[in-house]
Amino acid sequence: MAGQPALIPALKAQARALGFADVGVCAADAVPEAGERLRAWLAEGCHGDMIWMASRAGERASPQGLWPEVKSVIMLGTSYAPPLDPLRLAGVGDTGVISVYAWNRDYHDLIKKRLKALARWLVAAVPGAGVKVFVDTAPVMEKPLAAAAGLGWQGKHSNLVSRRHGSWLFLGAIYTTLELPADPAHADRCGSCTRCQAACPTQAFPAPYRLDARRCLAYLTIEHAGPIPEAFRQPMANRIYGCDDCLSVCPWNRFASATEEPAFLPRAELTAPKLAALLALDDASFRALFSGSAIKRIGVKRFLRNCLYAAGNSSDAALIPAVRAHLDDPDPVVAEAAAWAMARLEAA
Repeated sequence: MAGQPALIPALKAQARALGFADVGVCAADAVPEAGERLRAWLAEGCHGDMIWMASRAGERASPQGLWPEVKSVIMLGTSYAPPLDPLRLAGVGDTGVISVYAWNRDYHDLIKKRLKALARWLVAAVPGAGVKVFVDTAPVMEKPLAAAAGLGWQGKHSNLVSRRHGSWLFLGAIYTTLELPADPAHADRCGSCTRCQAACPTQAFPAPYRLDARRCLAYLTIEHAGPIPEAFRQPMANRIYGCDDCLSVCPWNRFASATEEPAFLPRAELTAPKLAALLALDDASFRALFSGSAIKRIGVKRFLRNCLYAAGNSSDAALIPAVRAHLDDPDPVVAEAAAWAMARLEAA
């Protein structure tokens, strides 16, 4: 690096030209404590059904565990700060709530394309440099690495918080064999605030900075395949894909400007979808509605399960016909969710 003093400023300028909102660099061995926290979290079973978290724990625990040759990590952030209040539909029983990150296109495709473009630029600038790019689907500790690279800090809700972008950053990583000068790590600025902890409808935070995924509605509505435990169905309210409550109440969000990225601007049909219409979806219409969306990967049956729980929480008798149509669904999870919802609606 001594002979290339202009590389880092040029790298960061190129990253921003590609559409990244923030960029920083850390050493590959910058967060050894993250691996220890991961192992303790897995030992407590907090990952629930996410078996891949445990099966690739060694690779996830440190960058070198995944790629022994890595020397530096370039962390990139892309803002998806919403132009609408994510909490505005709380209590609107006939309408489903979808997590902000899924209001439009699947972020994986866009960010990976940009990461590859930046990696190609780096290899052209330093021939022989080894690079690997990752966005969310590989065993990478994105949040601790992003904090070490100065993009922000891990808040008490365990997600990254940025002074400029609040809690709304998609993260990507470039591992490289180059030894690059590191940016200073970001200090924790949560202070005494506990808004995210108090906002959680299922008390999924046993302590600040610790998440029990088994109680988290984002996990339960997206990753969990079976029936959602009855204790969490009523707290779901009208959330049908993910949950943004802990992110939405973070006071640092007041500094975030709404994203201008077209791929992340909200699609009208996903920002306030009516449960009656969603409960009428079959596999083909589900795939058509959610084409290009992250929602498509959970499949129509899991999505209907979520919508049925929301219908059962709605106290809206007008939804009874839509719910009744699923009482004999061949999928036992969907049928049970419909029976639960019918009992709730009839009692109401």
